[in-house]
Amino acid sequence: MTIATTTSTRAGGSNFMRRAFDRMIEARSVQARRYVNGYLLSLDDATLAAHGYNRKQLEREGTAPSAF
Repeated sequence: MTIATTTSTRAGGSNFMRRAFDRMIEARSVQARRYVNGYLLSLDDATLAAHGYNRKQLEREGTAPSAF
């Protein structure tokens, strides 16, 4: 019986790090969007409309209760 082993190569390691970094960036982006949406939802409808935002869309995207 032969057991296959794999060795970590430099390219394999960097792919892991790249994916981890990309996921971290995406998570922080979502967190930032939710924080900004929370502020935008505190504005009145006329101000939102003047800047091209839709309250219902912002509510669907969600909010974060506090800063990072």
